[in-house]
Amino acid sequence: MPIRQLPPVLVNRIAAGEVIERPAAAVKELVENAIDAGADRIEVTLREGGQALIAVADNGSGMSADELSLAVERHCTSKLPDDDLVEIAALGFRGEALPSIGAVSRLKIVSRPPGADSAWEIAVEAGVKRPPVPAAHPPGTRVEVRDLFFATPARLKFMKTPRSERDQAVDAVKRLAMAYPAIAFTVTGDDERVLLRLAAETAALAGDDPRTARLAALLGRDFAENSIAVDAERGGFRLTGRIGLPTLNRGLPRDQYLVVNGRPVRDRLLTGAVRAAYQDVLARDRHPVVALFLDGPAGEIDVNVHPAKAEIRFRDTALVRGLIVGALRHALEAAGHRASTTVADATLAAFRIPGSGAASMPRFSLPHTPRALYETGNAFLSPGLAPDQMPVAPGLAEPAAEATVEGPDAPLGSARVQLHGTYILAETPSGIVLVDQHAAHERIVHERMKEALAARGVARQVLLLPEVVELDSALAARLVARADELAEFGLILEGFGAGAVVVREVPALLPGLEVASLVRDLAEELAEWDDALSLKERIDSVCGTLACHTSVRAGRRLTQPEMDALLRQMEATPNSGQCNHGRPTYVTLALSDIERLFGRR
Repeated sequence: MPIRQLPPVLVNRIAAGEVIERPAAAVKELVENAIDAGADRIEVTLREGGQALIAVADNGSGMSADELSLAVERHCTSKLPDDDLVEIAALGFRGEALPSIGAVSRLKIVSRPPGADSAWEIAVEAGVKRPPVPAAHPPGTRVEVRDLFFATPARLKFMKTPRSERDQAVDAVKRLAMAYPAIAFTVTGDDERVLLRLAAETAALAGDDPRTARLAALLGRDFAENSIAVDAERGGFRLTGRIGLPTLNRGLPRDQYLVVNGRPVRDRLLTGAVRAAYQDVLARDRHPVVALFLDGPAGEIDVNVHPAKAEIRFRDTALVRGLIVGALRHALEAAGHRASTTVADATLAAFRIPGSGAASMPRFSLPHTPRALYETGNAFLSPGLAPDQMPVAPGLAEPAAEATVEGPDAPLGSARVQLHGTYILAETPSGIVLVDQHAAHERIVHERMKEALAARGVARQVLLLPEVVELDSALAARLVARADELAEFGLILEGFGAGAVVVREVPALLPGLEVASLVRDLAEELAEWDDALSLKERIDSVCGTLACHTSVRAGRRLTQPEMDALLRQMEATPNSGQCNHGRPTYVTLALSDIERLFGRR
């Protein structure tokens, strides 16, 4: 078959397959256009998950009749004034979204610039454009997309349920709303049901940080109460935002929001950096909740690497990754022994009777006991007996006087008793604290090991027979170039010809190490991430295992001084709110919550 040029309509449909793969992608492109137009109020309407109707209305700058005609043509844009693909200041810049959407749907745009006498309307159906006609519309733009993919019915077979598509579209709006708190967003679904409503956040309304107020509105009270601020700079990049405590985690990474220069992205480098920062405070099958905003020089970031602009590329990946990992770890360490309030909420929920509130809980009673023996009062008194004449219950004795440790210097309070040889019950001025002694001591030992490794380095073991590992010449060169960094983790290697390295010493912490497998993993990671993750993770994993086996075991009886000493060490140890596997080390129950459990409030 001879080579031929494809017709424009088919070209647009091919582009639509790359840019608009589902209704959420169309919503994202249209909302981005509204943001670029300077709107401060954006309303989105969805019908049948966006397949029947997507409508995006804004109060932005609008378009004239001539601009409308150009807007639905390929590669027509107002967002590259100097034809510069490096210094991109807008969310959109290719001029492909509207023509791609129009090629596979029934598209209608009504727009009016501020100050214009009237609005103009243009329609595109399956790629066929009609001329603009006058219309009535307030200043701003309204874009309607009906019957998405009707011109490419094969694509409809790959759509999920309307509810699933709707949720994806709402998530796309949330990610953009997170990056632009000064804009009000509304999303309406079937039957005029409001799916999302966010008021514009300004400094006057939200205090000093509108972004924090927007995060609280999007991610809920739990995140607002159990997150810590991040603010760090390095090499011209600045990282801000909030990250959840390790004990506030999810089974999937869907609650990880990453924004780069105002653009929500899903980037493997960034998600990998978040995982690395949480690696020794969270189980591998759990994921943290984070909202991070990275701002840096536009010349150091390439946003033109993905059809839907969902991925980006950094000129210096090691700099960005190091900034994220370091900032997150520093913030987590600064949180100290703090654990999320969701742990206490889950504990309180376990006490409550399903389907009943605290007020409707059954009252406790003593069976086969005359009512006069437990009349309401400060103690169960029988007639004629004073409180000091009450007999002591069998098996109990008066507790010895104990020193009380309270105040801001001892937030975990004073130990009162050990339960089942495993848990320490402590009393604070505002409630009680229940500590898992093994999990708490495991974290303390692990942090001490990390400090010792940082101070003295990783002990090395000389191989009796040095091992030669053959690699691609480029991979071998990367390893040799980073030999000094690898030596800090106990791995001594050097070049051995053009395509091999020879390993002479390995970390003593890793007995039985498969040297060739580790070296190949390191070489691939240096090529992909510019960082040696495998070696660090293996050393951290061994430290965690050693900490687990050398810490106080469950079942060991502790004395009062030992229990108090453990509480004080927890208060002074970074990340002590969770063990090495991400489980909480303690639970705090406020006195008010305990009173509600017993119907006293």
